Amino acid sequence: MLGGGQLARMTGYAALRLGLQIAVFERTTNSPAAQLSHLNFVGAWHDEALLKAFAEVSDLITLENEFVDASLLQQLQAYGKPVYPTPQTVALVQDKLVQKETLRAAGVPVAPFQNIASREEAVAFGKSFGYPFLLKARRDGYDGYGNRTVVSEADIDTAMTTLGFPDRALMAEAFVEFEAELATMVARSTKGEIVVYPVVETVQENHICKIVKAPAQFSADVLLQASQLAQAAIEAVQGIGIFGVEMFLTTDKQVLLNELAPRPHNSGHYTIEACVTSQFENHLRAILGYPLGSAEMLTKAAVMVNLLGKHNAPLDLASLPDALQSRRAKVHIYGKSQSRIGRKMGHVTVVGESIEECLQHAMCAAKAIQI
Repeated sequence: MLGGGQLARMTGYAALRLGLQIAVFERTTNSPAAQLSHLNFVGAWHDEALLKAFAEVSDLITLENEFVDASLLQQLQAYGKPVYPTPQTVALVQDKLVQKETLRAAGVPVAPFQNIASREEAVAFGKSFGYPFLLKARRDGYDGYGNRTVVSEADIDTAMTTLGFPDRALMAEAFVEFEAELATMVARSTKGEIVVYPVVETVQENHICKIVKAPAQFSADVLLQASQLAQAAIEAVQGIGIFGVEMFLTTDKQVLLNELAPRPHNSGHYTIEACVTSQFENHLRAILGYPLGSAEMLTKAAVMVNLLGKHNAPLDLASLPDALQSRRAKVHIYGKSQSRIGRKMGHVTVVGESIEECLQHAMCAAKAIQI
């Protein structure tokens, strides 16, 4: 595992259950995933000696985020180790402009977009596609970090400076009038087998996914559109492993792709309790060339609520027993030693007969715990 956060930790749980060992290479000590393994490598990912030592103990290498430069993954391949998703796929996904160009060329519907190399190009984009529009850093943006909404031409200078231009490459994307945000997980194996999970609805809070409702409560036609779009997107980038696919349902009932994530994804955490095979287990099955497991839901409904940090302070779980009073709730704590405002510290999942019932119990448990 290259990266040691909560996604690596939950993948590690699935690996251990299958009798696999994990090695973790992370830049900081005591990462969430490192707590599961005695094979820990701590340091800069570009440290060649550490990278080689990590590769030597590994039969297969995967990653928990798309911020690892594709050239570093190629270096691991040069050591004779298979890397999934491949460096070629990561290179197509980690630059958002390249990602959108690849998807558009494959016929996947996306919002209008353009590379922005100057203020004049940003002004011209606003004149062509109207305000508001989004300015985005092409790389290393997540949870709203790296995005700025441009409401008028007067906002352009501040938005570009805040995003780090000219040192940081930018793109513009037209604003989408949407009814809902949808997502799904797609697993694609080394043997070309594909499994698409149920389409879910996500609810954002300050650009961070706060609530996931599974399955999404929209027409069969909309859900089919979303599933087919998601599968086409992963095939377009020749993805191997599990991929998160974020989409918009527009006000005229069309589905547009928003972004891809070449890894387990927040919108798929509900699969641990709610599906035959979790996103984490199917990621492992996919990269190992094992048969993929069923993505079918075991329950009529599931709701996941993120537990976000409320303070900048050391981890405090004094209120955990209060959350556990809700006997329907499955509480996951990620093992991070420091809480920060808005940091993902854990999540709560509730399964049941209806979205409304699950949401009520999940929100009750989430409100009870103050991390």
